Amino acid sequence: MELTKTIHLQDVYKQGQMDLEKLKYYLLDIGGAYPKLSMQPYMERVLSFVEHQPFDQISKLSNVLILEALSYISETEPDWTYFAARIYLDQLYMEAQRNRGYHEKTYGDFYQLITCLTEKGIYHSNLLQAYSQDEIQELGAYIVPSRDYLFTYIGLKTLSDRYLARDYEKRTFELPQERFMVIAMTLMMKENEKHRLSLVKEAYWALSNLYMTVATPTLANAGKSYGQLSSCFIDTVDDSLQAIFDSNTDIANLSKNGGGIGVYLGKIRSRGSDIRGFKGVSSGIIPWMKQLNNTAVSVDQLGQRKGAISVYLDVWHKDIFSFLDAKLNNGDERLRTHDLFTGVCIPDLFMEQVEARGDWYLFDPHEVRQVMGYNLEDFYDEEYGNGSFREKYWECVHHPALSKEKVPAIEIMKRIMISQLEAGTPFMFYRDEVNRQNANKHVGMIYCSNLCTEIAQNQSATTVEQQYTEDGKIIIVKKPGDFVVCNLSSINLARAVQDDVLKRLIKIQVRMLDNVIDLNNIPVLQAKITNEKYRAIGLGTFGMHHLFALKKIKWESEEAVQFVDQLYEKIAFYTIETSMELAKEKGAYPLFKGSEWETGRYFKRRGYNNQEWTTLKEQVQKNGIRNGYLMAVAPNASTSIIAGSTASIDPIFQKVYAEEKKDYKILVTAPNLNPETTWFYKSAYMIDQTWSIKQNAVRQKHIDQSISFNFYVLNTIKAKDLLNLHVTAWKSRLKTTYYVRSTSSNIEECDSCAS
Repeated sequence: MELTKTIHLQDVYKQGQMDLEKLKYYLLDIGGAYPKLSMQPYMERVLSFVEHQPFDQISKLSNVLILEALSYISETEPDWTYFAARIYLDQLYMEAQRNRGYHEKTYGDFYQLITCLTEKGIYHSNLLQAYSQDEIQELGAYIVPSRDYLFTYIGLKTLSDRYLARDYEKRTFELPQERFMVIAMTLMMKENEKHRLSLVKEAYWALSNLYMTVATPTLANAGKSYGQLSSCFIDTVDDSLQAIFDSNTDIANLSKNGGGIGVYLGKIRSRGSDIRGFKGVSSGIIPWMKQLNNTAVSVDQLGQRKGAISVYLDVWHKDIFSFLDAKLNNGDERLRTHDLFTGVCIPDLFMEQVEARGDWYLFDPHEVRQVMGYNLEDFYDEEYGNGSFREKYWECVHHPALSKEKVPAIEIMKRIMISQLEAGTPFMFYRDEVNRQNANKHVGMIYCSNLCTEIAQNQSATTVEQQYTEDGKIIIVKKPGDFVVCNLSSINLARAVQDDVLKRLIKIQVRMLDNVIDLNNIPVLQAKITNEKYRAIGLGTFGMHHLFALKKIKWESEEAVQFVDQLYEKIAFYTIETSMELAKEKGAYPLFKGSEWETGRYFKRRGYNNQEWTTLKEQVQKNGIRNGYLMAVAPNASTSIIAGSTASIDPIFQKVYAEEKKDYKILVTAPNLNPETTWFYKSAYMIDQTWSIKQNAVRQKHIDQSISFNFYVLNTIKAKDLLNLHVTAWKSRLKTTYYVRSTSSNIEECDSCAS
C-alpha cells in the first residue's frame, strides 16, 4: 500500500475492525512531518500493544496512540507533542463529524454549525441576525484547517476542554478554527458593513496564526448565549453596611460570569472603631473578608473554576497585621481567608521608613475622616520624595486627638515577607508611582490593582443616595462610582516579532479590544458606565523567554534589557497610534479633555521626544484617543499554553516538566527547544532576579497601566535578600509586583486575566 495521500484515524478503524496496515501508514504519515522523531521504537511498541488488545471504541485507540507519543517527549525530541496533537485533532474531527452529521474528514459546513448551535441555545442568536447566510459561508470558506497543526498537544487539549463550544451533553461541535472565526465575527459584529467582512478576516488571521490571544472570558464566551467578555474588575467598597453587602452582590454577579475581581477595602473602619458613636464595637475588615471568601468559593464560574477575588489594604490601616495573617496556614481559622488573594497598598514614605528602620503609624480610616475631615487614602505624593500624602500622613501622626499605633516599619515588612514565602502573597502595589503615572488623574484616583496586578485605573465607591417607594415599587438611587473594567488581549511575541507583523497585528488587535467595550453585557451597571467612560483596554504580551531563546539573547544581560526597552517602545507607539486612528473614526473616550493624553504630558513623562513621537503626540492632541487606558501585561498562564509559548514576561520553570491532569501526566518542553535554544532557557529560580527587575523597569516606562511581575526565589532565601529585591523594585519605579514564587510554596494560578 503506497502512501499517496493523507489518511485519517477513521480510515484505520471501521465498523469495529482495525486495519493494522492502515494504522502503520497513518502513523508514518504523521511522523513524516517531524523527521527528527525516532519513529521505529514508537511504532514497535504501539503495534505490539494494539495487536493483542481489542478496542471497542476508536477513542480508546486514539488515547493509546497519544499517551504513548507523549511518553517519548524529551529535551532531544520535543516534537512528539505535535505528533500527539495531530492524533487528537483527528479524534476531534471525528466527534464533530458524528455530532454534526457531515461527511468531510476535517471541517464541515460553517453555516450549519452556527444554525445548529443557535437552535440548541449555545450560540447567541445575534450571529445569525448580524450576518447573512452568504456572508457566513464566505467566512467559512476563509477558514484554514491546516492552522490546527500549529497547536502543541497540551495547547489543543486545553482549548478543547475549556473553550470550544459543546452542547449541553458536552459533545464536540465546534472545532478550533471555528472558535477563532466565531470570536472574530462576534468582535466585529457592529462594524460598518462595507468593510466588516475584511475586518473579520483580519481578526481571524491574527487569532488563527496564534499571533495573539484574547482574554479567557472572550475566548470562552464570544458568540455564546451566556457569560461576558471582560477579564477583570475592581470595586471600591464604601464604609457602610449597605455598601459592603451591595458590593458583595455585585462581585458575585461578576464572578459567576467569568470575571476576576479586585476589591479595595481601605475605606472600611478598623477593628475597635466606633459605630454611630458607640466606642470599640467595630469588628474591622476580617469578617467582610470572610464573606468575600465564601462568595469566591460558592459562586463558581459555570462549573469551570471557583471565583477568584483579591483584596487590597493600605499599609497604614490598623488591621494590617490581621490582614497579612489571613492567608497563613497556622493560627485561628476564624481569622483566615485561604481562598482570597491579598495585596498591600504601599506609599513611598513607608519604603523610606523601612530603609531607615524608622517607625510607622497605623490609623483607623473612619477616625481619620471624623477628626481630620479628609480621607488619607485620597492623597499620593505627586513628586518623588515630596507630595500631599506625606504631608497629610505626618499631619495625622502629630494630631493629638487622633489615636494611632506605632510600630517599626521593618516589622510590617517582615510580616509581608513571611506571608509571601508561605502563601505567595500579598502582592505589592506602589500607589504613589501608580498615581504619578496615571494619564487620567484629572478625574480620579487609583487605590489598588486587580487580581493579577496589571490593571491601574481610576476608582471610586458607589454610594446609595436615597431609597423610596413609588407606585408600589421600591426605588433605590445610587451614585455610581468608577467600578474598573478591563478588556485584555496579548501579543504572542515569539511569533509576531519573528514574522515581523507587529504593526499589522496591533492595528486589528486594538480594534478588537475596543469593540469588546460596546458588545459586553456587564451585569453590574456602574461597571458598564465606567467601561463606557474610560473605554479602557489592556493590550499585553507573552512569550518573552521564548523570543529571547529564538534570538539567542541571555536573560541576564544588558542586551536583553536594551531589547526589551526598544521592543516595548515600538509596541506602545503602534498601540497609541491605532487608538488615535480609531478616535478619528469613532470618537475619543468621553474623559479625554484634560487628560495627560490631551495635554501631551503623557509623552513628556516618558521622554518620547523624537520626531516620530512628536508627530504622534500632536495627532493625539488634535484627534483624541479612543481608549483612556491602553496597555497592561497579564499573566497569560492558560492562553500562552494554547499558543504554544511561554507565559507573559516570565522565565520558564524548567525545560522539561510534567503537566498533571486528573489521572495522568503530560510531559511538556520549553517551546522550540533544540540544541541551539537550550542554552538560553535558564530556569526562573536560577536567574538573578535583579536582571528581571531591570527588564521590567524599562518595560514599565512604556506600559501605561502595570505588569504581572513575579519574583522567583529559592525557599532558602534570606530575609535581607528578599527585602533587597522589594526595595530594588520600588526604587526602579515598578508599579506593582505579583507573586513571590518560592520553591516551597504552592501557588494557585489565575485564569481570569489570561489573554
